[in-house]
Amino acid sequence: MAGTIKKYLINIKEYWTSRSKKQKFFFIGSFFFLIAIIAVVAFLTTRTTLVPLYSNLTPSETGTIKENLDGQGIKSEITDGGTTINVPEEQVDNLKVELAAEGIPKSGSIDYSFFSQKAGIGMTENEFNVVKLEAMQTELSNLIKGIDGVNDAKVMINLPEKGVFVNDGKEEASASIVLNTKPGYQFQDNQIQALYRLVSKSVPNLPTDNIVITNQYFEYFDLKNSENSSGSTFEAQNDIKKQIERDIQRQVQSMLGTLIGQDKVVANVTADIDFTQEKREEHLVTPPDKQNMKGIAESAQKITETYTGNGSNAAGTPQAEDPADSLGSSYVAGSDSNGNYEKVQDTVNYGVNKIRRDIVESPYKIRDLGIQVMVEPPVAKDPTSLPQARVDDITKMLGTIVRTTIDGTQPELTNQDLAQKIVVSVQPFKGKTTTATNSTKSVIPWWIYVIGGVLLAVIGLLIFLFIRARKKHEEYDEELFMDEVASTISVPDVNDEKETEETLKRKQLEKMAKEKPEEFAKLLRTWITED
Repeated sequence: MAGTIKKYLINIKEYWTSRSKKQKFFFIGSFFFLIAIIAVVAFLTTRTTLVPLYSNLTPSETGTIKENLDGQGIKSEITDGGTTINVPEEQVDNLKVELAAEGIPKSGSIDYSFFSQKAGIGMTENEFNVVKLEAMQTELSNLIKGIDGVNDAKVMINLPEKGVFVNDGKEEASASIVLNTKPGYQFQDNQIQALYRLVSKSVPNLPTDNIVITNQYFEYFDLKNSENSSGSTFEAQNDIKKQIERDIQRQVQSMLGTLIGQDKVVANVTADIDFTQEKREEHLVTPPDKQNMKGIAESAQKITETYTGNGSNAAGTPQAEDPADSLGSSYVAGSDSNGNYEKVQDTVNYGVNKIRRDIVESPYKIRDLGIQVMVEPPVAKDPTSLPQARVDDITKMLGTIVRTTIDGTQPELTNQDLAQKIVVSVQPFKGKTTTATNSTKSVIPWWIYVIGGVLLAVIGLLIFLFIRARKKHEEYDEELFMDEVASTISVPDVNDEKETEETLKRKQLEKMAKEKPEEFAKLLRTWITED
């Protein structure tokens, strides 16, 4: 047994000494690399990776979950000051279902942050977008929770899909946020503005108009109200002014373009807007019958008194007339021997209209409007080719637009006033020719030619590689064919020696001299001694 082991060791030693330095380095490196792989595999298969199960928990909820996990013999770890609990990664999904069935937890939220740690080369684009969106929502929710007066926040973000081509317009994102606010807490206007800016700057291409923020009581936090939407700021007033001018300009351009041609008309509109907002209260008393200035009879009363007799004259002072008496009263006195007394009184109560108005006028009024129109005649170089009657029709149309657009409280415009607000110029358009020629030439976008050139280059490269591979394959087949032919036709070499007993002995002696020189020396001494 010892001899066999010694023989193997000698063979190994001879094999190792016969190797080159490059082969020795290769064997040593392969050995250590194999040991490293075995160590890494053993480490990865034996270690336990803990990931967050729930976060933002109350201490009581953390204790309940910890007790439940310990009872099941599941390893767990509490971090973040007792608000987050970590469990083995392979048991996360099962534990969420089991704990949810038991009604645990009642607070906190599922932590998705560990998904970002699992992002690798094998992750698809859709999976990466889901992880990115979830991480964005979670981080934004954590930011909002740090604001004073906010207990919790739920964030939902909608990101637009990317366009296929580079020149596609970027679509805008949108966000919906529900805040769980502290009872009785009132947010100031600057806090609402800061909250809108925080959300807008946290998400790419998200304007404040696409953000909706409410609380748990469905109360809407409006950014425009906090910024005074009545138009007191310069930006708001300027936007309203531009919008009014743009709408009227489109109306004029569309109407005259249909009449003359879209490329024959250029319109410009300037407006003067009054942003004064008035709020007043009116108490009015008016008669129902405004023509006779008379009210409606609500109630009437008529009294008649008469007396006839002899004796002294009736004495007394006649009663004054009642202002509400439509007929008044009459008194008739007789002579000394006899007298007559008569009194007639009619009372009528009239009702009037009592009106109370709380008036809040519009925050802006169009005080003045100017329209400038340039018209190209049918024959560009001949301004007289457009009849004057057509120009007058255009002027009347524009005058109607000005009259109906300016605020009705302004004095009625005369024809002379309209002439100062409307300008119709008939002249050729010199700057239109270049645009027209360019538009006809650029029917096909430039990027189409670029893509076509790239495709042609790729197709040409594929054809070249195919021809080259086919040529190599043909050469290889030809070489194989020549080898087969050479192997079938074997011609004996004249230099080959014929095996005889003497040549066989000589080869054996040469082999012994190389492999066992000591035994060969002994053999030679034996032959010499015999001789």
